[in-house]
Amino acid sequence: MAEVQQEIVVYNALTHNALTHNALTYNALTHNALTHNALTHNGLMGNPFTSEALRDPESRELLSFIVSCALPEDEKITVEVDRRSYTFVGELGLAPEWGRRNGSCGEKCQEWVSACLLSRVNYRGEHVPISLRGKNDALSSTRRERDKYEEPEATYYGNVFLKNQRRFACLAPGQTSIPRVCGPSIDDCVVDVVGKCEDVCDGPRHDGSYTNCRDREPLIELPCGTRIFPRGTDSYKASVSVFLE
Repeated sequence: MAEVQQEIVVYNALTHNALTHNALTYNALTHNALTHNALTHNGLMGNPFTSEALRDPESRELLSFIVSCALPEDEKITVEVDRRSYTFVGELGLAPEWGRRNGSCGEKCQEWVSACLLSRVNYRGEHVPISLRGKNDALSSTRRERDKYEEPEATYYGNVFLKNQRRFACLAPGQTSIPRVCGPSIDDCVVDVVGKCEDVCDGPRHDGSYTNCRDREPLIELPCGTRIFPRGTDSYKASVSVFLE
């Protein structure tokens, strides 16, 4: 397989309040005003829910990360709020279809962008470089990146665009906490830490990332390696695994 040229190293500083408590989430996303419309200037400003929500600084913070996760680096969105201009720049391109004319963000798009957003939360709002990896062409990593960012942290998945947000993480091998995202304890974390990735996900893949992660631990694992999960367990095809320097 040919080695990719672009490194998927980004800075994380999304605050948990911006993700969980802001007007963009509770006023706009729950009314489908954001996901049912294109992630464009017209799509944002042409809807009263999103245009009003963007008057809130935390909403603009969240939108900057949404655009960064969803759109490729050659795309950007500029909006005017209260006579002031704000520009949001694409970076990763996990859901480029959302930024096209008449675009929208369905379940697959929502899960990829959600996993990316969750992976970029920082408990202290600090800018820390992280390596993002997953089963998406936009997250293909270089060998140099994998060598530099070799400390596995956690895998993130869920859907923050639902009325009742689903925010999950699992621990990488050897890890017992996620201080970057959770702070001093995983008991009061912005994400529900459901267990070890090796227990709730498939993988790891060649780059160390995990896929098909579940929202709860298995009831039992059979000798053949098959895991039996409780009834009602949800699985997420989109997930983002984070590695640190």
